[in-house]
Amino acid sequence: MSAAPHPFRIANYRFYWFTRLFSMLAVYAMMLIVAWQAYNLARETMGIAGASARLGLIGLLQFIPLFCLTPVTGWVADHMDRRWVVRIVLSALAAIAGTLALLTYSQSMTLALLYFMAVLLGTARAFLGPAQGALAPNLVPKEVLPQAIALSTIAWQFGALVGPGIAGPLYGIAPHLPYTLSAILYAASAICMFFVGDVPRSAPKRTGPIEQIVEGARYVWRNKLVFGAITLDLFAVLLAGATALIPVFARDIIDLDWSADMIGGPVGDWVRGSPEHALSLLAASPAVGAAVVAAIFSIVPLKSNVGVKMLVAVFVFGGATIAFGFSTLLWFSMLCLFVVGASDMFSVYIRQSLIQLNTPDDKRGRVGAVSQLTISASNELGEAESGFLAALIGPVWAVVAGGIGAMAITAVWIRLFPQLAGAKTFDPSDEVLASEPDAMERGAGPKVEQETKSKAEGTP
Repeated sequence: MSAAPHPFRIANYRFYWFTRLFSMLAVYAMMLIVAWQAYNLARETMGIAGASARLGLIGLLQFIPLFCLTPVTGWVADHMDRRWVVRIVLSALAAIAGTLALLTYSQSMTLALLYFMAVLLGTARAFLGPAQGALAPNLVPKEVLPQAIALSTIAWQFGALVGPGIAGPLYGIAPHLPYTLSAILYAASAICMFFVGDVPRSAPKRTGPIEQIVEGARYVWRNKLVFGAITLDLFAVLLAGATALIPVFARDIIDLDWSADMIGGPVGDWVRGSPEHALSLLAASPAVGAAVVAAIFSIVPLKSNVGVKMLVAVFVFGGATIAFGFSTLLWFSMLCLFVVGASDMFSVYIRQSLIQLNTPDDKRGRVGAVSQLTISASNELGEAESGFLAALIGPVWAVVAGGIGAMAITAVWIRLFPQLAGAKTFDPSDEVLASEPDAMERGAGPKVEQETKSKAEGTP
């Protein structure tokens, strides 16, 4: 039997990868400027606390439509052609980015308009995530799926790195340019998706939509490995939302003059007195750390003790968040965010591989929707939590408290979900007891193992 091909040797996956790359560049460039504009517009009429709360509201308004639409978007991803769902949503996002560019160019942007556009962005991304995520496992053989996930994550983190890295300087040249670039990138992403040909997929059960939605949620609840992995990300990142407050730190916390003196040279001069440049550097730092880890995993995939390594990574994530909260030096803040991104990527790579490989294809859209809901809760709702908490106790202590909370949650999850630490590899056949936590207590361990082996071999 010949070895499975490298993911990039599969044409459908290549076009999918470029779709993801362009869309990630667009979303990270656009969202950084949305947050920056919201914070600066608010600071024109209010102090740091009030402006931080307005920044948190941007995250909340993106989360609300996703929360309300999650059951529908998962069902859509499992019943419609996932390629067409992605194509339509990317085209809609291109139109949203173009509208933001026009409003900014005409100097018509207000906080109210930003809030409205945040709702539209949340709605579009609610449909994009489950369809795009569920499509990936259909494009490559199961044997190379972890490698494909790592490569897809490189595209994601490259977008997270380069998008903010160019958005800040472009905003300094002309405030509408980051949005214009995002509109072009979204359009290119949609075009790439049109080149993805037919892909095999499992047919969903012919039952009612409400029953199928409930079935997807029930599967997540019963599979303790999947449920534990999803909720760990939810609570850890929800609490430790350091990146959500980057605009606050870039403008009001980091001492740019002191940082410029320590850096020196042309780079120091470039940073001095320019919060937009500090914004770009801070926003890009976690993406650099994540990209390094993703690149390593794309070459040398992780194979052993994956659960324990994921838990350790979340502990490191919380510790680096605490260090960032106390920093007022640009270079040290960048280093802390580098570690935040690297440890988060380590956890994401393991978590997504476990979820994808432990979920049947006919349920991936609905499970992906649940996963996206928790990811959005940890990101967009985390932005709201961080902004509102910063308004109450200040941005520094909001970040520090979040890091402590992420570490505490990890300790609790080790006790609540022993399946996480028990995950040795990504192979679902090695995680038989993940969805049958009481099997050994019932004396059914060997029987379950034998039944799983028989199913894999196609025997009755």
